[in-house]
Amino acid sequence: MNLFTSLKYLIALDDHRHFGRAALASNVTQPALSNAIRSLEVSYETAIVKRGRNFGGFTAEGERILASARAILREHELLEQDLNSREGDPAGHLLIGAVPTAMPIAARFAGMLQDRHPRIMPTLRSMSSVELETRLERMAIDIGLGYTERMNFTNSPLRALAQYTEHYFLLRRTSRAGPESLRIGDPIGWADAAQLPLCLLGSEMHNRTIVDRAFASAGVHPRPCIETNSILTLALSVVAGRVCSVMPGALVGTARGYGGLEALPLISPEVEVPIAFMVQDSNRPSRTLEAALAFARDPMWLHEAAQHAGLLGESNARRAACAPEVAA
Repeated sequence: MNLFTSLKYLIALDDHRHFGRAALASNVTQPALSNAIRSLEVSYETAIVKRGRNFGGFTAEGERILASARAILREHELLEQDLNSREGDPAGHLLIGAVPTAMPIAARFAGMLQDRHPRIMPTLRSMSSVELETRLERMAIDIGLGYTERMNFTNSPLRALAQYTEHYFLLRRTSRAGPESLRIGDPIGWADAAQLPLCLLGSEMHNRTIVDRAFASAGVHPRPCIETNSILTLALSVVAGRVCSVMPGALVGTARGYGGLEALPLISPEVEVPIAFMVQDSNRPSRTLEAALAFARDPMWLHEAAQHAGLLGESNARRAACAPEVAA
């Protein structure tokens, strides 16, 4: 079997941590994927995978082979992009990760980037902050959109490009008669919001850390009625039931088409959280990543991001455009 194919299967196993799901993602049967990895073990004369009834992780030698596999495939991708791209016309794949609350902005970015460079094929994946940082470190994604405040907790050489600032809202049903779309109501304090039945993201999400920190600053510690790792569930639970939800402006924007809902700016404290694109700063960027970084700095894009990040106005776009790059 082709070495590159076998290495891709190995990386798929690391990504999915399950033989069946890795095979499904690779569009092959599970025996074919298992046989390819066994062939690698025979070739390198060492065990790569800890086998049992379920996937048990990688051996120490397997971790070294996995790291080399990612480096080999990355260099292969860089070479293909160099050969297939022309000046001002990059071609190839671009893997983008984003925390769930930033997915609406990341999706807009991917669409506009592909429109500007039609031969770039972005793949956009939603992931937790920990997963995003881990995948950046392992070169499993090219670029990630997430919380810059977390860069203080990682030892990876990451570089950040400021994009916009999250502001927070309470989303709830309203009994007021009005237009058939989302309305913006009067501000509400975090302490008052804590008295309402809430649907929040789960504790594994950094967004929940931010929300809990704001509630604690207001002197309250609410217990949510519903927890989820899905941003769609945050909105739909409000639409379908009696719960309310806390959302950043980018998510509020996705709920504008729902009638009977209102978003109340959350105050006391007023929470502002910077969001940035992060990249691994120790590796040569691909042609597609170079194009993505250039677009991420474009004042036109920064204005677009600010306009869809939730009632932030042009001042936020100007602030992001002037913000320096941050390194960790």
